[in-house]
Amino acid sequence: MKTMSWDDFDAFCRVIEHGGFSAAAQAMEWPKSSVSASVARLEEELKTRLLERTTRRLRLTEAGEALYRNVAPMFLRLREARSEAMALGDEVFGTLRIAAPYEFGAHHLAAVACDMLQRYPALKIDIDVEHSRVDPLDRHVDVVFTAVEDRLPDSSFVARRVFALHRGLFAAPGLLAQHRPVERPQDLVDVPLLASSGDTEWLFTAVDGSVERVPVVPRMRSPNAEVRRQAAIAGLGVLRVTASYCRDAVRAGLLRDVLPGFTCDPLRIYALLPGRHLMPAKVRVFLDALSATAPP
Repeated sequence: MKTMSWDDFDAFCRVIEHGGFSAAAQAMEWPKSSVSASVARLEEELKTRLLERTTRRLRLTEAGEALYRNVAPMFLRLREARSEAMALGDEVFGTLRIAAPYEFGAHHLAAVACDMLQRYPALKIDIDVEHSRVDPLDRHVDVVFTAVEDRLPDSSFVARRVFALHRGLFAAPGLLAQHRPVERPQDLVDVPLLASSGDTEWLFTAVDGSVERVPVVPRMRSPNAEVRRQAAIAGLGVLRVTASYCRDAVRAGLLRDVLPGFTCDPLRIYALLPGRHLMPAKVRVFLDALSATAPP
């Protein structure tokens, strides 16, 4: 009698959790052919079909649903136990999977990731740039960086604040020359604005501590900071964005600071971590390295 391989059960669970053979293979760091062979071998051993395969999607059979329901929690706990055991050690290895907003990922993660790869030869890093919120458990990532305008929503995830990034207003000199001077936040109602998807108002703090709120009715909305930056350079509107993101354009004279005497609310960046008791070394070391680069 053949002995069943628990790896085959794990591969089957990964295919379901990741929505396909290719994604499961990437998560397991296996060849796709090996994942497919594991599921086929499991079906042969159990004498039943577990998955209905089409060119576009996978669907669990009744037997597959029952098997997944029974074994998936066990494998999830085993993976968590492995992660917790790894966290007790100092060795940095494996694949670190990160999701981050474009504006933050492009200007703050790249240098840290490159330094980590140079320091730890056994480490791999996957960085996905996102324009919407990501569920760490749904996407099976190790760290999700999220930008928070006001306060962090309640969640079951472990949250660690990383940065509070200074933001400013920027516009092309040509656009500013076409309108009366913008001397106070309320003057923004007379110029076109470029806003992110969730912006409904912008808050400004004066030197004396008074706060002004400006409703945002933008000419263009986009969650992509680069799209908004390019539109600002083209003279299409006033942009609110992290100062570091526009530094080169300001130095080149393509953009100018608007309302330098007022302070915008900072962009708060949090790292969301799956609900684990201990943090794997690869995550801990990365976050520590990133925090060391945070602006004062």
